[in-house]
Amino acid sequence: MNKSKAMFDAWLMQGKPVVAVIVIDHKDNAIPLANALKAGGVRMVEITLRTPAALDSINALADQFPDIIVGAGTVVTPEQVDQVAKAGGRFIVSPGFSAKIAERAEQYGVAYLPGVATATEIMTALESGYEFLKFYPAAQIGGVNMLKALSGPFPQVIFCPTGGISEQDYSDYLDLDNVRCIGGSWFAANHLIREKNWDAVTTLAARLS
Repeated sequence: MNKSKAMFDAWLMQGKPVVAVIVIDHKDNAIPLANALKAGGVRMVEITLRTPAALDSINALADQFPDIIVGAGTVVTPEQVDQVAKAGGRFIVSPGFSAKIAERAEQYGVAYLPGVATATEIMTALESGYEFLKFYPAAQIGGVNMLKALSGPFPQVIFCPTGGISEQDYSDYLDLDNVRCIGGSWFAANHLIREKNWDAVTTLAARLS
């Protein structure tokens, strides 16, 4: 199970410690968005399974951008793992932890980043061998201060906080010893994608440290 952490570590070494969390309404926006993010130095893209265009968008990026690590977010059933793997996604992210999703991801060799919000959920994930966890929704459940508190009882756990993080505070998260990366969407916000403002996406992504 710890293979997932090793896979994420290897991928994150290739670019900035930021995962772009994206909602795509139209598949045609996937390629120009990927180009814009790549130009800004962001190489990990999580396309959430919240729209009918999500799987086609994952497939398009997997086919045309071998140097971008594309995966799926909002994965809540084992069947969605099947769909993501067949579309070429290399990782999955879920809002909570699911042993069934973990088992299915392991079968496909897809990296799994499960979400946690409480100490009990962290302990459940640890029992299944997961030490790299999504802290979600980060801003709403205590943010930086909560992550500092969790470092005491769980020194072995590394987090990717996601949810409510902005350009103003993302570096505060990255400064923590128990944070490996953050998930964010402000640099590829829905309105920028709808407006096809790819230059703005690149500019905002390039500002990330």
